[in-house]
Amino acid sequence: MAYFQGRDFLFCDLCGTLLSLNSRKYAECPLCGFKRSGKEMAGKETCYTVTAEDIRRELGIEPFVKLDGYDNDEEEVQRAVVNESCPRCRHPQLEYYTKQLRSADEGQTVFYECPKCRHKFSINT
Repeated sequence: MAYFQGRDFLFCDLCGTLLSLNSRKYAECPLCGFKRSGKEMAGKETCYTVTAEDIRRELGIEPFVKLDGYDNDEEEVQRAVVNESCPRCRHPQLEYYTKQLRSADEGQTVFYECPKCRHKFSINT
């Protein structure tokens, strides 16, 4: 019987891919077809950590930066700024952030917001 250290029992011995638990009898590698008996994994415990960034990413909440020295009960948020004028009110700067909404081989989407009139728009790059 093989000895599995840490979380190694979750991964394929041949190619390292995460095994799929398709039945109680075995776990199978979706890439190469390697199978591990369910008995070998019985009683093993797995755990993982979820960070605030993981939750924001999963829920689609935009990233933010807290301002230093801001001690009020409300959270003050600051986004990156670019020197481009607002198409609605012509304010000379816009706040922005980016998200990868399409497939990884395509560009990110840039979201802009005017700090003066709060006009919002996006551009796919």
